[in-house]
Amino acid sequence: METKQFKAESKRLLNLMINSIYTNKEIFLRELISNASDAIDKLYYRSLTDKNIKVNRADLEIRVDIDKEKRLLKITDNGCGMTEEELENNLGTIARSGSLLFKEENKEQKDVDIIGQFGVGFYSAFMVSDLVKVESKSVDSEKAYTWTSKGEEGYTIEESDKKENGTVITLHIKEDSEEENYSTFLDSYKIQELIRKYSDYIRYPIKMEVEHTKEKEVKAEEGKEAKKEYETVKEIETINSMIPIWKKNKSTVKEEEYNNFYKEKFYDYEDPLKVIHVSVEGQFSYNALLYIPSHVPFDYYTKEYQKGLQLYSNGVLIMEKCEELLPDYFGFVKGLVDSPDVSLNISREMLQQDRQLRAIAKNIENKIKSELEKMLMNDREKYDKFFKAYGTQLKFGAYDNYGMNKDKLKELLMFYSSTEQKLVTLKEYVLRMKEGQENIYYACGESVDKIDLLPQVELIKDKGYEILYLTENVDEFVLQVLMEYEGKKFQNASAENVNLDSEEEKEQLKKLNEENKDMFALMKEAIAGEVQDIRFTHRLKNHPVCLTTEGALSIEMQKVINQMPNNGALKAQTILEINENHEIAKKLKDLYNNDKETLKKYTKVLYSQARLIEGLSVENPTEISNLVCEIMAK
Repeated sequence: METKQFKAESKRLLNLMINSIYTNKEIFLRELISNASDAIDKLYYRSLTDKNIKVNRADLEIRVDIDKEKRLLKITDNGCGMTEEELENNLGTIARSGSLLFKEENKEQKDVDIIGQFGVGFYSAFMVSDLVKVESKSVDSEKAYTWTSKGEEGYTIEESDKKENGTVITLHIKEDSEEENYSTFLDSYKIQELIRKYSDYIRYPIKMEVEHTKEKEVKAEEGKEAKKEYETVKEIETINSMIPIWKKNKSTVKEEEYNNFYKEKFYDYEDPLKVIHVSVEGQFSYNALLYIPSHVPFDYYTKEYQKGLQLYSNGVLIMEKCEELLPDYFGFVKGLVDSPDVSLNISREMLQQDRQLRAIAKNIENKIKSELEKMLMNDREKYDKFFKAYGTQLKFGAYDNYGMNKDKLKELLMFYSSTEQKLVTLKEYVLRMKEGQENIYYACGESVDKIDLLPQVELIKDKGYEILYLTENVDEFVLQVLMEYEGKKFQNASAENVNLDSEEEKEQLKKLNEENKDMFALMKEAIAGEVQDIRFTHRLKNHPVCLTTEGALSIEMQKVINQMPNNGALKAQTILEINENHEIAKKLKDLYNNDKETLKKYTKVLYSQARLIEGLSVENPTEISNLVCEIMAK
């Protein structure tokens, strides 16, 4: 029997196929089952127009059989089969696809979903086997043929005694090596796992012989209890589920079905917070089933977490995590997309970067955003739960890339309100603003309770203004990027330019500070120029002193940035403000006139108090402790 050689270019491609194109050996089974499904599809579609081809759809199936002793794995289909010429053309010439040819010849039939297009998937079998035998009988031929190959050495074709149309592919699995455990592909449980992972939604049943342990009926001896015995039973079972839940009509799928699918597919122990089921037909058609988990995955904020949706093409899993389908700020979404329109590369493992994928990703992003907006409007309790879990991620999304996505996300953001004492949106804040109010006030701190005690917020609250309490590191950066909302600028309660005085009060305070400028100069000298300025203020109601900032960098931003690695010690431009109406103001004036050295000591203590209120450290706590004791002892 003559051994035929692959063409030179095919031989090189086969070597590339085995060693380079496929990075994951287990996908060989996906490719062979997809080819089997294609063959059955061709037979079924032809039967619709060819009266000579009789097909009972219920009989169409794919079989997978394992012979561990002989190290054989078989994939059998009862599809259209191949003639001798087709075996020569399709298997003897790599990258010639019978599926693609069939698809091109049936362009007018819209429901022709042929998976294989490149004619290379079959050769992935050589990654795990050292001998491949293809026995096939075409529905158009009385004769059957067997194609046999050990890989690059070439192939043979000879007549076979196969009676039924269809194809049997037999792989002789390679012996184990130090690098690879090929025997795993002879394990029934492993093969079942691969079928469910990659081919669960092939439209035809994939059947295997499966072993089960069952209780055996044993008659009890007289006067004795019956003993339990067990036996191993082999049964033919359908491994794949065939009908994807995402291709079902939404009205027919129960909430329980969605939830069970999610927990089984994505290994969660809780029901999802939200299910989004999308079916789109048009220029780019796809089905998507998306889930928002009810809790943050334990590794979500680690380098190990990988965002992305599962990508299917006509029910066949192509990628486990397609990152391109989700923006980072929606990276918490789990789910899948199934589309016949995505362009695949030759190995069907990666995607070509084309407009189909980008268009689908854009639609999915808009759909997630739309569903979150509906949740915010119609189910506030659920949205509050969502935001407590994923609000930080949305804030990072608004801030990231210099605020490129801020306008997409700003309506979804929430911050704690001093008046509502709960999370509120920016829109809700603006709708409640007092007449004539020009700014959206906010204050930063470690917790709501600590912010509420800040001296700077006291008078703003007293005048009836709502304040947003920012407790997360990213919060103030987000507001800096937003700059304004509906024409209202964001105003830090601790900024030096916050001024709620009347014009008369402003003028009075200006005059007072001018009169005491020499005292402030001495005080500034006492703390070695640690602050930009020292002055009296009206912003404080009961508190004696506070620190405010000048410029874009606030004290809280200073803390956050200086916690980051490889950052220099940035310092906000601070101002020490003293309550002009507090008894301490009179004391300072008196000390300036009578005891300047003690004034310097008071200044150090007041500055340290102001730093402690802001959550800043005191550089020389021993000195300050001694000064406090000295002042108290007088």
